[in-house]
Amino acid sequence: MPRGITAKGLATRQRIVEGAAEVVRTRGVAATGLEDIREATGTSGGQMTHYFPGGKTELLLAVARHEGEQILQEQRPLLDHLTSWGAWRAWADGLVERHERQREHCGLSTLLSQLDPGDLGVREVLLELFESWGAALERGILAMQRAGEMDAGADPRESARALLASVQGGVVMLLATGSSDYLRSGLDTCFARLRVS
Repeated sequence: MPRGITAKGLATRQRIVEGAAEVVRTRGVAATGLEDIREATGTSGGQMTHYFPGGKTELLLAVARHEGEQILQEQRPLLDHLTSWGAWRAWADGLVERHERQREHCGLSTLLSQLDPGDLGVREVLLELFESWGAALERGILAMQRAGEMDAGADPRESARALLASVQGGVVMLLATGSSDYLRSGLDTCFARLRVS
């Protein structure tokens, strides 16, 4: 991000990122050019260069980061209050329902399926997302262990990672098959392993 941006400038940059995210969700990365984004957002070429001196690559990384933040925001406030089995169930059900509704229009899936996963910028965006998401799940697991509602012998970090892997794998299967059964099964299996017998 360019240095010395004013509050108004930050708002303009965010507007461009949000508009670009909408275009990418609809058309895909390959079919989206800077001209399309400029037209959709009412942005001049000079503004685009000012806010994204790295061109389309920098803008798409900003869009990916925005989409990652949206994924977490859509799960709140439940994600930050996983302190009962009812809350965990509501979080899981909301996640499944959201992905059933979005399917191939999930912003991050659309974007990252067309960006190079070997690119260090893409990898950094993914790491930020998964670290934040995993940390929230880990806090929930710890809270449940303290309450005696989850297996005290389970490693919270590893359990959070297993949940994340189940979510990501389940979403891939949903996109491939049209069925959310894989996502539900993955989450249910993780819950069963954590539940105190």
